[in-house]
Amino acid sequence: MENILSYGFMQRALVAGLAVSVTCAILGLFLILRKDAMIGHGLAHVTFGGVALGLFLKVSPILAAMAVSVLAALGILKLKEKAGLYEDTALGIFSSVGMAVGIILVSMAGSFNVNLLSFLFGNILAIETFEVWLSLGLTAAVILTVSLCYHELVYLTFDPESAATAGIKVKRLEAVLAVLSAVTVVLGMKVVGILLVAALIVIPSAAGLMLAGSFRQAMVMSVFVAVISVFAGMLCAFYWDLPASGSIVILNFSIFLLLFSVRIIKTRVIRSPNADHILTEHEPGVNK
Repeated sequence: MENILSYGFMQRALVAGLAVSVTCAILGLFLILRKDAMIGHGLAHVTFGGVALGLFLKVSPILAAMAVSVLAALGILKLKEKAGLYEDTALGIFSSVGMAVGIILVSMAGSFNVNLLSFLFGNILAIETFEVWLSLGLTAAVILTVSLCYHELVYLTFDPESAATAGIKVKRLEAVLAVLSAVTVVLGMKVVGILLVAALIVIPSAAGLMLAGSFRQAMVMSVFVAVISVFAGMLCAFYWDLPASGSIVILNFSIFLLLFSVRIIKTRVIRSPNADHILTEHEPGVNK
């Protein structure tokens, strides 16, 4: 461990990776329960267009992608509201257009190079200092938003119509979630790449929902799974010379399968014909 932390690039990668993992786990939980899990996948396509725009204009691809992704996220909400479309339809429109524009701009800029591949497949070891600060700022913003609006967000997640009737500013909260999700996708791009960033949002949260007994427990478990996956994935990348992005996602999925197996076993025990006998046998005051 001391050997790993002696390298500056590993320090930056760990800090940024852990910060982004926490953000993805928290937001992913709300998105999954709102049935918006694929927003990460859709915005990733839009993010590619933003990266291409940055390369074409010779400006920071991260900042360009962030601006494009945020505008697209707000545009999806507006299109859904004004055109009466389902969110997945609006998302499909924006993601397709974003990818198409990205391909055209990259071709015009002649930027099919290693730099572009690092955005597609992730390059957490090349994270720069300002990106670390962006990741920490995003994590702080997400935690602060959830802390201040926890009950409203939970209400919005499970029953948006009743939340609107109760006076909760639904549109504003949806816009906040959309913007935070867009920024998370952009920063997650440097951790696992555009092609895998949706996994960083969905899998830890899905794993957290497996055994949690409450929403708060699910959030804690999701964050735990995400942090362990990123940390262990970084170790695998460092010691075994494996791609960090692939290692992180595979570890995420492995933990998901483990928790899924535990859930299946618990369900079978509860439904077992001998379950009542087992429970009765161990009740206080009952003779064996």
